[in-house]
Amino acid sequence: MACPIDPSELKKLKIFVDLCAAQPQILNLPQLDFLKQFVEKLGGKIPEGTPDFGGADKPKHAETETKAEEPAKKEDSEPESDVELDMEGCVEPDDVTEHPMGDMDKEPSEDDLDKANEFRAQAAAAYSEQNYEDAVKFFTEAILLNPKSALYYAKRGQAYLKLVKPNACIQDCNRALEMNPDSASAYKFRGRAHRLLGKWEEAAKDLRQAGKLDFDEEIDEWLKEVTPNAKKIEQHKLKQERRRLEKELRERQERVRKAQEANKKAAEENARGENAGDFGDFMGGGGGGGLGGTEDILNAFKDPEVAAALQDIMSNPANIGKYQNNPKVMNIVTKIASQAQSGFGGFPGGFPGAPGGGAGGFPGGFPGGFPGAGAGGFPGFGGGSPGTGGSKSTDDLD
Repeated sequence: MACPIDPSELKKLKIFVDLCAAQPQILNLPQLDFLKQFVEKLGGKIPEGTPDFGGADKPKHAETETKAEEPAKKEDSEPESDVELDMEGCVEPDDVTEHPMGDMDKEPSEDDLDKANEFRAQAAAAYSEQNYEDAVKFFTEAILLNPKSALYYAKRGQAYLKLVKPNACIQDCNRALEMNPDSASAYKFRGRAHRLLGKWEEAAKDLRQAGKLDFDEEIDEWLKEVTPNAKKIEQHKLKQERRRLEKELRERQERVRKAQEANKKAAEENARGENAGDFGDFMGGGGGGGLGGTEDILNAFKDPEVAAALQDIMSNPANIGKYQNNPKVMNIVTKIASQAQSGFGGFPGGFPGAPGGGAGGFPGGFPGGFPGAGAGGFPGFGGGSPGTGGSKSTDDLD
């Protein structure tokens, strides 16, 4: 019976069993409780304590296996070296937990709108004087009065950029773009904020979009600044994707190869089974007594020449004469004949003189018989018995 476990898995199992032999306490680990219970059911006893993996008792071949597998794992986990980027000018992220965003459900009154415009004017004046803290404060007042103005958020985001608070700027620009997806200012300032955080791809994407909506020199300058790093990241990702696809292809090809090998093996086993069926009577399955599983006879069937000869003889016992000078074939025929005394009905007509054999046995027998046989008969059979093909058969062959 073939082992149902794959050879590679058996190899791993052997390593694990060797480890258990060296460190039986490993079976005390919770993950291996099922195996511990199995061992104890069979009468085994697991020592108390926990395993020591210091390396003194580790099987040598297990260590070799681990070392052999390390390069492959490293290759998969580190397909490419880290991308070298120019991070000059990047800053630490800022906290936006105390960043007032206004109530989007509020419907501003006419008075609210007027007051919001006043705060906006004050914020613009403070910004022009480079008083960015006050600019943020005034824009915040305007937002609280009129939280549905995309311009207020974008402008406050610009002031946050001056204060080097990129996360606050991104949050304001996100809100502005929710209300106005075509706000070039929001894309521009958000792209710059992404650049300060080292998010090069996001920065390039936003600045490109800002330039499409409302191009200016500052947008172009900022885009040129982030493009080299953005391209490096893009190329790195393309390489990673290529390696991933190549790995998937290799794994798929390996699965196909294993499936083809399994199909080939199954076909060979089926073919052997069919050949064994052709000689079923020899194997004891034909109801005529069989060979009783004699090992050397069974092994002889594996020889294609012998198998073909026996099949030829089964189809017509008279064909045995073809193989009289073939010791390999005649040797197995002699062995079969020697077991025929126990009853064998494999060949049409039976063997000469064998119990249960057909009348007459092989036509004519052989000149001089087989070694140790009576005249014209098989070993252990009388040459003159009726139906054994004695001297009369010899005359027929002559």
